[in-house]
Amino acid sequence: MTATSDRPVLHGYFRSTAAYRVRIALNLKRVAWRDAFHHLRHGEQRSPDYLRLNPQGLVPALEWDGAVLTQSLAICDYLDERVPEPPLLPADPVARARVRAFAQVIACDTHPVQNLRVLQRLRGAGLDEAAVNAWARDTIAEGLAACDALIADGHGPYCFGKTVTLADLCLVPQLVNARRFGVALAWPRLLAIEAACLALPAFADAAPERQPDAD
Repeated sequence: MTATSDRPVLHGYFRSTAAYRVRIALNLKRVAWRDAFHHLRHGEQRSPDYLRLNPQGLVPALEWDGAVLTQSLAICDYLDERVPEPPLLPADPVARARVRAFAQVIACDTHPVQNLRVLQRLRGAGLDEAAVNAWARDTIAEGLAACDALIADGHGPYCFGKTVTLADLCLVPQLVNARRFGVALAWPRLLAIEAACLALPAFADAAPERQPDAD
């Protein structure tokens, strides 16, 4: 694995699904990076030093050649432009829009409303742990059901055929989250896609349990 320029720094946390997406993208692009870990449950993402990099206090953030990039899908778009091979999006405009739509179901409408920050607010509003976990399970299940429907007429080992796309980078981490919250995984096609992805070193090496900060 080689970097195309000075080695970038990925600010993340092993369990962050958003950081997981970016790790997969970096692996697929064969870009070597350095890690900077921020333990989300300890609140390290809200330290003054990190907030100067990312005012949202979220991970991931990517530092490369003096630029600081935030938001996982934006980072993946940047990587796709900077390191074009292998592409994360198809060339056809309609196909590109469909891949992006699938990715956004997860990254915009599913993951954000069941992430740590939201769950903490639910606890702060007085919901007990069972209710908080039910919120996460229902949210994830609704998102995965929509994803399954979006690719119901598709074929191939990955979400959109024979080539890994941004959709797969979003799906695999979200399935990890689904298991953490006890979601009943009733979508055989999504599970088959996950298995095909995890057979690739780029996905397997990015898995949370294989990160140096895993606990």
